[in-house]
Amino acid sequence: MKLNKTKIIATLGPASSSKTMMSRLISSGVDVFRINFSHAKHEDVERIVSDIKNLRIKHNKHVSILGDLQGPKIRLGSVNENTSLNKGDTITLTTRLVKNGNNEKVSINYKDFAKDVKKGESVLIDDGKIILQVQKTDRVSSVELKVIQGGVLSSNKGVNLPNTKISMPALTNKDVKDAKLAAKLGVDWIALSFVRSKNDVLQLKTLIDKNSDHPIPVISKIEKPQAIKKMDQILKASDGLMVARGDLGIEIPAEEVPLHQKILVKKAKEARKPIIVATQMMESMIDNLTPSRAEVNDVANSVMDGADCIMLSGETSVGKYPCEVVKKIGDIIVGVEDSHLINVPHEPPGVKEDRLITKSICRNAVTIANEINAAAICTLTHSGYTGWQISSWRPSSLVIVFTSNKTVLTQLNLLWGVKCIYYNKFKSTDKTVEEVNQLAHESKYAKKGDFVINLAAMPIYEKGQVNTLRITKV
Repeated sequence: MKLNKTKIIATLGPASSSKTMMSRLISSGVDVFRINFSHAKHEDVERIVSDIKNLRIKHNKHVSILGDLQGPKIRLGSVNENTSLNKGDTITLTTRLVKNGNNEKVSINYKDFAKDVKKGESVLIDDGKIILQVQKTDRVSSVELKVIQGGVLSSNKGVNLPNTKISMPALTNKDVKDAKLAAKLGVDWIALSFVRSKNDVLQLKTLIDKNSDHPIPVISKIEKPQAIKKMDQILKASDGLMVARGDLGIEIPAEEVPLHQKILVKKAKEARKPIIVATQMMESMIDNLTPSRAEVNDVANSVMDGADCIMLSGETSVGKYPCEVVKKIGDIIVGVEDSHLINVPHEPPGVKEDRLITKSICRNAVTIANEINAAAICTLTHSGYTGWQISSWRPSSLVIVFTSNKTVLTQLNLLWGVKCIYYNKFKSTDKTVEEVNQLAHESKYAKKGDFVINLAAMPIYEKGQVNTLRITKV
């Protein structure tokens, strides 16, 4: 069986959060479980994380956990059933409590809504199905809007303000509580929604530092026009990116999303940071066993762009066929990810860069592995740094990380092409190389007679920076 290098993220929800179903999903090929804090109660999160940790042992697979914070999501309040808006109607959105919203007045949870919006700006409801335009605001609590595109209005639907400079903080009170819980439970990654600037990312990192005994990498979700404009700064502050195409395709014209996706993936690869492509990847498989041809092409193109991960949302959280969609997306990945059409930037490290020796060795390990058709690049690491570096160069071989650091074991499982093995016997270099090659063989990552690239730090017991490259045969 061919192993996929592009990783699969499955969002947990009513259809998939039982221990039995999570076990089936791991067997189907899931590499990362996403916990969406928008819809999760803390007691459920605690149970889910505990179950995943037990399942790691059962399956001997270091499945990562991604905690996804809701961010400043704007929502409507309660609305009466069978409420609809027609083109040309006028409706008032107010920050005051409206118990039974109707086609004349509905509450909104954004306390500065009336202060921030301006006449002529668009207000989109329910993923853009309903389009409103601001007519006037009292700048205190209420805004009068004209219906440009009507539709059925329902309770708690999401609201997007593509033209408005939002004053809401990046981390809401709910996000702070959720992030503290995620840190306490030891999730591997935390994603931040609706990032607008690098300060949003830095704020979350400060919170993590105060509540976790080890660093937890932060993924910035790109879904606001402000984020697109400040992309370089956000990328520098982040540990990874997510192209969150659902909200991004509402906040900016949908036809602009494909190009932005390609630009974002390219920038992330150049920065040697992982990137996730998300939302509506296999949407039709929520209800059907077979994806559309367009969806197959979409997934394949995302892989060929160079994404580290493909993320499933409703397909696994509420869909009828969570395991089947994971298997199908795995087939698509394997079918295209080794194509010569995939381009990865290969600029050598500068002589003044930090960790020049390690970076140079990682880069050259990938070059040699590609030239001799090595089965794997095996690296011993405590921090996980070499695993990140080698993965970013996208070798034709697998990247096998050997570490005694259990945090690294699960964190790195999100990265492209990386497989992790627990190893804590640091002896002589010769003996260690012999042992890790044997473990790679036993794990079926390499066959007898395969070439393997071995990276290590000498002396090996000091666990310093990688400074040695060897070519061996299994």
